[in-house]
Amino acid sequence: MRNAAAETLPDQVEVDGAVRALTWRLDPAASRLDSRQIELVYLSQGTPLRLVSRWRVRARFGPIEHCIEIRNLGNESLWLPLQSSLSFDWVIGRGSRLERLWIEKGADTPSPAGTHLDELQDHDRWRGTSSTYARPLPGEPREMIPFVLVEEAAGLRRGWYLGVEFSGRTQITLERDGRSLRGNAGLNPLPGPYRTRLPPGGTFVTPTVFLGASVGGPDAAGNVLRRWVRQVLGYPPTLRDASYPLMVSNSWGSGMAVDETLAQGMIENAASLGLEMFHLDAGWFRAVGDWHPDSAKFPHGIAALADFAHSHGLKFGLWVSWGQAGASHDPGALSVYEPAMRDWLIADPPPAWNAPEPFKGVTVDLGVPAAEAWAGRELERLVGDYHLDMLEHDGYLVAQGSERSGHPAAPPEPGTLKVSENSGYLWVAGSNSTDVSDYATRAYYRIYERLRTQHPNLLLELCNDGGRMVDFGSAAHGDYFSVTDTYDPLANRRAFFDASHVLPPAMLESYVADWPAPRPETFRYLLRSGMLGWFSLMLDTRRWTEEQRADARAQFALYAATLRPLIRSADLYHVSDRPDGVHWDGIEYYAPALHRGVLYAFHGDSSDEPVHRFRLAGLKPAGRYALVFHDLGPGSKTVLSGTTLMRQGVAVTLPSPLSSEIVLIEELRPRDLH
Repeated sequence: MRNAAAETLPDQVEVDGAVRALTWRLDPAASRLDSRQIELVYLSQGTPLRLVSRWRVRARFGPIEHCIEIRNLGNESLWLPLQSSLSFDWVIGRGSRLERLWIEKGADTPSPAGTHLDELQDHDRWRGTSSTYARPLPGEPREMIPFVLVEEAAGLRRGWYLGVEFSGRTQITLERDGRSLRGNAGLNPLPGPYRTRLPPGGTFVTPTVFLGASVGGPDAAGNVLRRWVRQVLGYPPTLRDASYPLMVSNSWGSGMAVDETLAQGMIENAASLGLEMFHLDAGWFRAVGDWHPDSAKFPHGIAALADFAHSHGLKFGLWVSWGQAGASHDPGALSVYEPAMRDWLIADPPPAWNAPEPFKGVTVDLGVPAAEAWAGRELERLVGDYHLDMLEHDGYLVAQGSERSGHPAAPPEPGTLKVSENSGYLWVAGSNSTDVSDYATRAYYRIYERLRTQHPNLLLELCNDGGRMVDFGSAAHGDYFSVTDTYDPLANRRAFFDASHVLPPAMLESYVADWPAPRPETFRYLLRSGMLGWFSLMLDTRRWTEEQRADARAQFALYAATLRPLIRSADLYHVSDRPDGVHWDGIEYYAPALHRGVLYAFHGDSSDEPVHRFRLAGLKPAGRYALVFHDLGPGSKTVLSGTTLMRQGVAVTLPSPLSSEIVLIEELRPRDLH
């Protein structure tokens, strides 16, 4: 690719209400170039600023990264306009057929579309946005995982992809005109007008973006990118743990009614089934913002419950919406009625506000240093005092706009502010939304980085109302995502199908909730729809029949011994259309280094197709592969060539709707063929 666009540097700043033009010159002596990094250093004349355009390579494969850093070398505070992370204008063939792939977040519930692979035609204008709220609104495009792939529509399917490593308000744009394909990536300037304060000695850094090339279609690009995310963005201690991703029992099947007796019973049952962690969800605390146990429900406290889980061989995790302030007057609470804390809020609550929702409050602006410091201390207390192995954050953690004028981020411009209440939350939108989000996101990252330093083996689940913070910045600061807030088999498979195009499957958590499963095959269909990545069971397993308990033990053992090693490191292929709940759908894993793989096959509720062929991918054409249909047993073994499996496929027979099969794939080595 050839970029016809020069890198655009800020052409002006504002100082004391006056606009100053900027002129930049390259500083060759300060710039550097080596095999891993390029740093181009520019100095502005008149207004003392230093700008570094930085490209770096952090792996021997995958994309390169870029960001821009601007430092104020003077003694005056100034205002910067929007600076994109990357602008481009690729020269393309006139009339060439191109496709664009982008992926929706599974926030709320996955939409009927989810994965968008459509033709990028001449005169197209496209804009995708991402934030930590991701509220699906009628008539508006869904938010995306901040990533786009553009590729040839046929032939070798050569292409390029671009992503943003940030959880705040970001955008990617594309415009195609003749031989030009231009766009940009970085902070979202809307609603605007955007500006950010740069104090003396202060530094502004654009969100890091990554840019890579691909050949062979979305799965080929994804298999490189997922491996790169694991190696470059992933947290090494977590990845070294062979039990990652875990199998989890979660208390939310009983909602806010959870108490010590129920939790202990679930822990004992989870241990007997072979699960590995108990996750105490919402309902354990005194009130929103008051993250101390409700003594009526948990008379012995949370640490005692964690120790109980540990004594049964389970890890222990805890739900906390630590970015939300409530109405508690008890000592230690994050309260809207404590004067200093009230200033941290994005907006004042309505008069006589009394936390009307059981686990929703008013979002604090983590960009305020005092709020960031409080959150850091509170999380340290929670992890240490409650003996946590895992911490889940939920609620709207990263502020998206603020009505305050005294916070570090820009105040809202007159006439742009809108404060509303919806779903129990206060929502603030204004000209400063992106700047508030930028400050809060970076504070959130710092809080978790310090927490990691103090507790290197702590697992971090990223929820935020399910599926709203699924992005690459979060991937660099947590271990796994809740990918949707809807928990039925179809929603779980849809959300996984979408997000697994660009993120490691071990990071993608499905919550399996109670769902009608009157037959054994439907019960396995329910479980397996959540066992494609990180598996969390959101129901009280004591309600299962003995037959279901025995079946579940077998599925969990299969996951631990066979599926998990593939989920951790294998290539992944979307070997069907996106799940619709009616027709068949499937996901294939294959690990060349392990010489084995697996096909997950799901039969929807249609009864007119008892047999379906899945064409596999990633195999050696001349190789020989033994296939065993797990539910049919060893007697189902068949041997087929790689060519046959990739061209004609493997036939899976499931006469009953809402059923599934696990097809185990093993390459036969020369010694196995004799």
